[in-house]
Amino acid sequence: MSCECEVAAQQFSGVSNAYRRALVAVIGINAAMFFVEIAAGFLAQSQALKADALDFASDTATYAISLAVIGSSIRVRATAALIKGASLALVASYVLISTFARVLNGAPPDASVMGAIGALALTANLASVLILIRWRNGDANVRSVWLCSRNDAIGNVAVMGAGAAVWASGTAWPDLIVAIALAGLFLRSSWLIITQALAERRSFTSHKEDGDEKSVCDALAE
Repeated sequence: MSCECEVAAQQFSGVSNAYRRALVAVIGINAAMFFVEIAAGFLAQSQALKADALDFASDTATYAISLAVIGSSIRVRATAALIKGASLALVASYVLISTFARVLNGAPPDASVMGAIGALALTANLASVLILIRWRNGDANVRSVWLCSRNDAIGNVAVMGAGAAVWASGTAWPDLIVAIALAGLFLRSSWLIITQALAERRSFTSHKEDGDEKSVCDALAE
């Protein structure tokens, strides 16, 4: 058995027709919800909805990249994960900057729109989570897909809570606080994805240069 086959046996790399079909399904779900939620975010003037919509957009790109690199080398898959981790960090940075800018205009968002769209988005994300739950563990590329789906479900619950808090308080602060919390969640997931991808690249490269194929397998299987 070759080195990459041995690693794949221990760390799922996405080579599965069922996994490909699952990715196609969640790409469609996330792309549709991005357009719905970004429109609702501007309509309701909600930073939390906009943040969650951007997460849908990031996830759509993440799943598309994951689908494209299935079956590629470990280096290619790890590089793809690095790109996805970096893009998630950029989304988090934009959310933080736009939210702090929004603080200057404290008009509360439309709580009813936040609650309704949050519930719709939660339904979409729970569907994605159920589709992907079989593949929640794997290499950096596969794991990034699971982390994005998990983030979405958490984010939607937070958006619905923010909508209720906005309605109860009559202020924009719950919306802004949830947007900042979502940005923090995105940054943490970005860090997890990037550190795992870098570890995979370093392990493979260092042992490959030494010509020790067995060591490559041992390092990547840790």
